[in-house]
Amino acid sequence: MTVRTRFAPSPTGYLHIGGARTALFSWAYAKKHGGQFILRIEDTDVARSTPEAVQAILDGMHWLGLDYDEGPFYQMRRMDRYKQVIQQMLDAGTAYYCYSSREELDALRESQMQAGLKPRYDGRWRPETGKVLPNAPKDVPPVVRFKNPQAGIVAWDDMVKGRIEISNEELDDLIIARADGTPTYNFCVVVDDWEMGITHVIRGDDHVNNTPRQINLLKALNAQIPQYAHLSMILGDDGQKLSKRHGAVSVMQYDEDGYLPEAVLNYLARLGWSHGDDEVFSMSQFCQWFDLDHITASAAQFNTEKLNWLNGHYIKTMDIDKLAEIVAPRLSKIVALPAVHPKLTDVLALYRERANNLNQLAADIAYFFHAPPINQADAEKHITLEVLPAIQSLYVKLESCEWAVEAINAAIQETVAQSQLKFPKVAMPLRVMLTGIAQSPSIDAVMHLMGRETVLSRVGVYCKI
Repeated sequence: MTVRTRFAPSPTGYLHIGGARTALFSWAYAKKHGGQFILRIEDTDVARSTPEAVQAILDGMHWLGLDYDEGPFYQMRRMDRYKQVIQQMLDAGTAYYCYSSREELDALRESQMQAGLKPRYDGRWRPETGKVLPNAPKDVPPVVRFKNPQAGIVAWDDMVKGRIEISNEELDDLIIARADGTPTYNFCVVVDDWEMGITHVIRGDDHVNNTPRQINLLKALNAQIPQYAHLSMILGDDGQKLSKRHGAVSVMQYDEDGYLPEAVLNYLARLGWSHGDDEVFSMSQFCQWFDLDHITASAAQFNTEKLNWLNGHYIKTMDIDKLAEIVAPRLSKIVALPAVHPKLTDVLALYRERANNLNQLAADIAYFFHAPPINQADAEKHITLEVLPAIQSLYVKLESCEWAVEAINAAIQETVAQSQLKFPKVAMPLRVMLTGIAQSPSIDAVMHLMGRETVLSRVGVYCKI
């Protein structure tokens, strides 16, 4: 059997973290078993589905690198086929027309609730041997209902949650086509999974209640029943249901916020699944290791601190030229690069050990390319009358010394000795003058990359030169 999985989002919103994890696990399971991964856009909710949301899903999949073998398929383009199958079910007696009006169903529901019963359709239009049905009213367009089994159980061995059994008595006759003839969500999913040969359905556990209905529909169609794996929900850092403030935003927002797709994927892979103590791994390793046996059935908890740590790891280990390509457009949003400027890869090599976010990294290095605003608190603390003579002396040395890290360091050390000040007393005001703040990597390395002309220009302002 060839493994075939699918990711089937509804384009009523963006691809968020929960959906991305579902897509990742489905993708990895197919890759692990040499199968196919299918992308299907379930766009039957015409009122809420938008082209923008479809594009956001496609963009998110592309950014994450979750390549699909088939698709994207769109349900709205398969309407004719769904209607053919509905007619086949009507002809076979596994579906029937129901003429109950909205008012009748509302009244039925109200009476059942008042009696303390679970609201459900009472089967008044369900054909049975010996049952006489009312005459079909001419002014009520009928819906089509599935003739769900009334006895026995529907059961499956969920690959995450274990054995699940539901009594058919708990399930009423599901509407599979609305009064206007359009098929409903559960019916479209069943036909698609059947005809696309899906062998494993990996999805969120909010779909558990749909599964028994879909299994019964598949049985009625004499279709292969896939194996199901329902993933637990994701909670925020505070243990509450994931919301926008926790990260339930478009996956592309993570790109905008300075995260690398490698880090997001690595983090999602560990969100409810584990492989020993391994924290950092490539997607190739993940696909080799991945199984459904080690997915926790309990809710997974989002941890922003862990995501930031992973992002920092990938920034530190990424090929420096690739990192420069990614950082350059972010840097250009902050400053305009002058005609002559330090080589970006050299600057990144100096700074990336200190960063866990691409936006932060771009902001931290911007002073190399444009004079920064000065932090007044740092300036008042470090640029004092006591140190200005030493800075002026250093300025003179920097005008003529060899422009190399060792020579710059020697000039600073000589100035420290001559002024009888401690090294930080000279280095800290230099940092403020050159970078705008009192924290930076080794000041001699910063000055070397910045270039003699820029250093003298920024220091000279304070030396009245």
